[in-house]
Amino acid sequence: MALREDTALTTLLKAWHDGDAAALERLMPQVHAEIVRMARSRLRGEASATLSHDDLVNEALLRLLSAPPAWQNRAHFFATVALTLRAVLVDHARARSAQRRGGDWQAVTMTLSDLGEEAMTAELLTLDALLRQLEALDPRTSQVIQLSCFVGLSRSEMAEVLGISVPTVDRELRFARAWLGERLGRPLDA
Repeated sequence: MALREDTALTTLLKAWHDGDAAALERLMPQVHAEIVRMARSRLRGEASATLSHDDLVNEALLRLLSAPPAWQNRAHFFATVALTLRAVLVDHARARSAQRRGGDWQAVTMTLSDLGEEAMTAELLTLDALLRQLEALDPRTSQVIQLSCFVGLSRSEMAEVLGISVPTVDRELRFARAWLGERLGRPLDA
């Protein structure tokens, strides 16, 4: 049954890419709940004071709808969605950081909840910088860790998307976790 659903989804993705607007209308109800789940996961189940789950989903979908790539399959689509969610979060974190440095300056009273969001923003920007460094060092390893952490693909799905073997995925994940953990000064959650 899952294989049939994956095939149907892949068919809709290809039809949408080829310009079939009706395919997009049939596709969105099938994928929307999963995209929302991914957004909630990225926000760690808590709505940001300045970016809600819905805002994150809507911005990511706008970016995806503007120029849909030729997706190979369901896993490739959701990998693209996850990376787009990450890009939206990083852009939002950068904008918030710029505002705190004086952009749109105004006096505010800091609350404990603001401190939590600032910590999350700093952590996201640090992780983004490290992922960019890892991408320059080893692009495939960077892709593997992003597919694992941001998409939640299984090892076999990652292997399929990247065209590599599952043991290679395992090696790349071990290296990426060790590399990131060393730079973060703490082990990466598996």
